[in-house]
Amino acid sequence: MIVVMKQGSTPQQVEHVVQLVREMGLKENVIVGEERTVVAVIGNDRFKDRTAMESVAGVEKVVPILAPYKMASREIKKERSVVQMGSDPLATVGGKKIGIIAGPCSVENKTQLLEIAHAVKEHGAVGLRGGAFKPRTNPYSFQGMGEKGLELLALARQETGLAVVTEVMAVDQVELVVKYADVLQVGARNMQNFNLLNAVGDQRKPVLLKRGLSATLEEFLLAAEYIMSRGNHQVMLCERGIRTYEEYVRNTLALAAVPALQRASHLPVVVDPSQGTGKNYLVDSMCRASVAAGADGLIIEVHNDPEHALTDGAQSITPEQFASMMKAIKRIAAAVDREV
Repeated sequence: MIVVMKQGSTPQQVEHVVQLVREMGLKENVIVGEERTVVAVIGNDRFKDRTAMESVAGVEKVVPILAPYKMASREIKKERSVVQMGSDPLATVGGKKIGIIAGPCSVENKTQLLEIAHAVKEHGAVGLRGGAFKPRTNPYSFQGMGEKGLELLALARQETGLAVVTEVMAVDQVELVVKYADVLQVGARNMQNFNLLNAVGDQRKPVLLKRGLSATLEEFLLAAEYIMSRGNHQVMLCERGIRTYEEYVRNTLALAAVPALQRASHLPVVVDPSQGTGKNYLVDSMCRASVAAGADGLIIEVHNDPEHALTDGAQSITPEQFASMMKAIKRIAAAVDREV
């Protein structure tokens, strides 16, 4: 449930509501808005008596939340959330602006990363993606450069101002990745790694949460709820395609998930057309379609030499293709009253 405080309610009245929530054996999350404060009650409150709360001084009304995900629900926050990535005020995802995150699948070397970072920055990206730790299906494939890769990402940020977005794969990596990254990415294979979700939820850096290969939208939002229930509300949902019977693409990019998620949740929705298709010749079209569908951001694999990329070269576009694609999606964004 949500306890909506009256305009002008005092901090003491809010604290009293918090104490009552705790007496119910539930957790609270206080959200201070411009006009009023809301106390979100976290936990199974279905059988709790809400009538006593309604008569408490300073309380305007008590509203039940029907969705199992509380903090991520549109019921608790009607306006869309905007997530700030890094220190650049322009590096946002959500609102009117569509945030573009681009870069190689994996950090391979200094020259490669800096060349790509400067190129995507020049053409409008606000975030730099790049894997330092890579979860690979084949154990003999390139697994990433580890901390050295993180150091190169930090160097690229220093030179370009791009926010660094990189994946964290395990709880024991969180502290290290937080040291270098602006955004912690939780990959599709870890969407239901609840220990990892709790660990990134304990941090105060934005999280890019990717949808699992076979996850329903409710399971996806409940994964986001794990992060938010720990106090980290800076969550971006990433649709990166799901596994189906189709073979002409690596994954099936479910673009209907974009408006569906936005209807259910206030969190910004990012689309990954590179993972979503696995084919570089489909990326441009899917970027255009994503913007038209209302995506709040895109995360795109860009490589200066896809034929020799150590990971996912088949789905990486070149900097030149990225530049052309950016021109196209700017026109589409303007048509749907957005901007890139």
